[in-house]
Amino acid sequence: MMQKNIILTGVGGQGTVLASKLIAAAAMAKGLPVMSAETIGMAQKGGAVFSHLRIGEGVKSPMIRRGTADLLLAFEPAEAVRMLPYLRKGGMVVVNSHPIMPVTAALQGTDYTGAEMVAYLQEHAEHVLVLDGQKAVEAIGNPKTLNVIMLGAALASGALDFLTEEDVLAAIRQKVKPKFVALNEKALRYASSLV
Repeated sequence: MMQKNIILTGVGGQGTVLASKLIAAAAMAKGLPVMSAETIGMAQKGGAVFSHLRIGEGVKSPMIRRGTADLLLAFEPAEAVRMLPYLRKGGMVVVNSHPIMPVTAALQGTDYTGAEMVAYLQEHAEHVLVLDGQKAVEAIGNPKTLNVIMLGAALASGALDFLTEEDVLAAIRQKVKPKFVALNEKALRYASSLV
């Protein structure tokens, strides 16, 4: 397998780190070398969170150089724009269109719908899959499933072509608390209908 460079990004509380761990676990279960690095300190404050995930032979560092990411999996549109310089030409963006208003914007009374961020992504990236994450989590009935829905959409789009749905389901059973496994399995399967 060729190397895959994946950046996952969002804000604290969206499950960015868990999604990264699910991809990593699924890849390692297939015998693929994996390196990862993430920011987690801001997670509790609703700040920016991202993970660099590198998979495949010959990976020497977990950090992804600008312009070399194959996939940008973004749970929040402004965070997708912030990380866009890391995407390679021809790379794929899978983005949730539903924004989370930054505290600074809320305090200033700024209007932020996320639409301008999605438009920017569509203008500056060749392959952009936009999902209405809010509508999707309402369909599942739990806002905590956004990360798995987005991961499932990336999987269904072919951006994670080295994994199957069954690989990710096995990782969910391994990494998610038992009482949430069925819910996350449902979210992953539902995501394939969105692509």
